[in-house]
Amino acid sequence: MTDLVDKNCTACRAGAPLATATEIEQYLPQLPGWRITEADGIKRLEKSFSCKDFAGALALTNRIGAIAEQENHHPAIVTEWGRVTVSWWTHAIAGLHVNDFIMAAKTDRACTAPAAAPLAPPGTA
Repeated sequence: MTDLVDKNCTACRAGAPLATATEIEQYLPQLPGWRITEADGIKRLEKSFSCKDFAGALALTNRIGAIAEQENHHPAIVTEWGRVTVSWWTHAIAGLHVNDFIMAAKTDRACTAPAAAPLAPPGTA
């Protein structure tokens, strides 16, 4: 079985299926610290990451933003002193899709990678 972090997002349009309960049960345990929240009736994957200061939080936000651009799937990100909170959901279907679990795994990898490690150029991951 391929790890979530090694998968790529697939194009998702309105009408695409939401993640099933079985998929959620399969993928969520692979994402330590991530939780399912709900805002405005929409389920989301959310996790907060600690940073040593605002500069670290901003750098992490930029790393996550680069991954989002690379995969063409974009989260809500709250950047504040010492913390970055990331929420993934698929806007087109107003809920969770397998892509969101993939992006949560990629977010975790970005948060544990050395700060100096460059991200792969778009289209090469």
